[in-house]
Amino acid sequence: MRYRNLAIIAHVDHGKTTLVDGMLRQSNVFREHQEVVERVMDSNALERERGITILAKNTAVEWHGERINIVDTPGHADFGGEVERALGMVDSCLLLVDAAEGPMPQTRFVLRKALALGLRPIVVVNKVDRKDARPDEVVSLTFDLMVELGADDEQLDFPILHAIAREGRAWREGEAPGHDLTALFEAILAHAPVASGDPAGPFQFQVANLDYSDFLGRLALGRITRGTASAGDTIVRLAGDGRSVRARLTKVYTHLGLQRIEVDQVVAGDIVALAGIEEVQIGETIADPDHPDALPRLTVDEPTVSVTFSPNTSPFAGRDGRYVTSRHIADRLERELLTNVALRVEPLGGESYRVAGRGELHLSILIEQMRREGYEFSVSRPQVIMKTIDGVRCEPFEKVVADVPVEATGGVMEALSARRGQLVDMDQGETRARLTFSMPSRGLFGFRTQFLSMTQGEGLLSHVFDGYEPYVGALRTRPYGSLVAMEQGEAFAYAIWKLQERGVFFIDPGTEVYVGMVVGANSRPGDLEVNLTKNKKLTNVRASGSDDNIVLIPPKRLTLEACLEYLADDELLEVTPKHLRLRKRLLDANMRKREAKRAAEAADTEDAVVAAG
Repeated sequence: MRYRNLAIIAHVDHGKTTLVDGMLRQSNVFREHQEVVERVMDSNALERERGITILAKNTAVEWHGERINIVDTPGHADFGGEVERALGMVDSCLLLVDAAEGPMPQTRFVLRKALALGLRPIVVVNKVDRKDARPDEVVSLTFDLMVELGADDEQLDFPILHAIAREGRAWREGEAPGHDLTALFEAILAHAPVASGDPAGPFQFQVANLDYSDFLGRLALGRITRGTASAGDTIVRLAGDGRSVRARLTKVYTHLGLQRIEVDQVVAGDIVALAGIEEVQIGETIADPDHPDALPRLTVDEPTVSVTFSPNTSPFAGRDGRYVTSRHIADRLERELLTNVALRVEPLGGESYRVAGRGELHLSILIEQMRREGYEFSVSRPQVIMKTIDGVRCEPFEKVVADVPVEATGGVMEALSARRGQLVDMDQGETRARLTFSMPSRGLFGFRTQFLSMTQGEGLLSHVFDGYEPYVGALRTRPYGSLVAMEQGEAFAYAIWKLQERGVFFIDPGTEVYVGMVVGANSRPGDLEVNLTKNKKLTNVRASGSDDNIVLIPPKRLTLEACLEYLADDELLEVTPKHLRLRKRLLDANMRKREAKRAAEAADTEDAVVAAG
C-alpha cells in the first residue's frame, strides 16, 4: 500500500475540521447508521466548547487502495508547537482559505513553516457559498502571500479547488460545482507525493507526539523514515542527553479513521504509534540497535509570554480545590512538559513557578485544564519575555490585522496607536476596512474587550508573532483602576447600589468577599476602596418616599481570558475549580500604597533611560 501524508493548514474557523469530517464520511470510514458528531477531530472538551483546534491530531482514510494520512493542525499561532511537530511528519499540505476573509495572520504563520520545509500546497477556497465570497481575489492574495514568504516556482504552481466543506462538496476551479469530495481526493493523489522511505533499510522513527494508555503506558507517535517494525522487535531509544536505551516494542499501531488499529508490522512512510518504550520524549529518535542513527531534534519557536503560578494564599484558599500545594502544582506542570513542547517552566524559588508559552490563549488553555482537574492556584498578569540582541534590549512584536466596520476605523486606529502600534497597511471597502499594524505584544494585553466594545461586537482581531524589535518604553494598557473590597463578609445589594455609579461590578449581591479582593472596575484611574458589607440601617419608623427602590445594573461576567486581560501588575487571579476571583497581590491597603509609589519611581527612571538611549 502507498501512503500520502498531508497536513491541513488554515486560520481559526476557516473550516478545516469540518472538511476532515466530510473526508472521513465519504471514504466510508464510519459504519452505516453509526452516529457521528460534528467536528469529530475536535475530541478535546475545550476544543468543542471553543470551536477551535488545540491539539494536532492525525487520522487516515483510504481512497482507491491508497492510504491518506491526514494531520489536522491548530489554526491559532499560540499552538504553533503543535503545528511545527505535525509538519515534520508530512510531505504535502492542504491550504484552506475562507472565500470572503482570505489569508489571515495565522494562515501566514503556518504557511511560512510549511514552505520553509519544502511542502507543496494544494489550495482549497472554502465557503464559496457566502454572500460576500470573492474566490478569485482570495486566490490572488494567497499567491501574493506565498511569493512574499519565499515560495519557489514549484510551490507557486499549486492546484486550486473550490469547496463548501459543511455540505461535503469540492470541485476544481473553473469546473461545475461537484456533489461530493471526489475532486479533492483526486487532487491529493495527483499532487501529494508518495511517502518516501526505504522499507528494506534499518528501522528509524522520530517521535512527534505522545499519548498514554492505562494498559500499555506511554505511546510514541510519529512517522517511520525507513525500515519496518513489529511487536517484539528490539530497538534503541536515542535520548536527548546522548544516552542510548534499549527497549522492546510490545504493540505497533497504524491509523484508519479515528481509530488506532493493531497490526503485525508497520512500514516506512506510515504515521504510526509504538508501545513499550518507557520514558520516551518528543523529538527523540527510535532506531535499529545495529544502526543507531539519530535524526535532527525537532525545533520549536521559543515562547514569548509568561505568567507566574503560585499556591493560592487568599483567605478563601483550600475551599474548592483538591490539589492546592506547590508540590501538586509542580508535579502537574512537569507532566504538561512531556507533551506540550512549546511550554517552558522555571522554578522561581519559594513556591512560585514561571510558566512561559506562545501567547495568552496557550497559557489560558493550560490554566483551564488544571482548574477542571481540581487544582487551585494563583496566576499573575501575563508578561512578555525580553531578549538582548546585539546589546539592545528587545521585546516581541506582533503583526495585527483588525477587520472592522468603516465607522469604527478611526477609533480603532487611535486606540492601537496609543498602544505604540504602527499602521503598516490599510484596505478600505464600502462597509468594512482591514487595518494592519505592527505593535509590541504588550500592547495587546487587555485590548480585545475594548476592541469588541469599540466595534459593537462586529470587529475581527487577529495577530501573530512577528519577531523581536527594540523596546519602546512603558505602556499604559488599562486606563482605569479597580474597585477593591475593604471589609470581609457578604456583599449587600444596598452597598452595591450606592456604589454602582463609581464603576462596573463583577459580583452579585450575596457573594462572599475579603479584604483586598477586586470586586469591580473603577470608572476613573486609580483604585477605590469600597465597603460592600454595609447594609441599610433599619428603624421602626416608616415614611412615604424614604425607602428607595434598589435597581441594580447586572454585573459584568469575566471569562478566564477576560480575567487575564484585566489583571494589572499588582493583581493576581485566584483560580479554583468553582470560582475565578481577582485580588490584589498585597491585600493590605497601606502596603499597596507604598509599593505603588516605588513602582511609579522605577517606571519614570526606565522611561528616562529609553528616551536617552
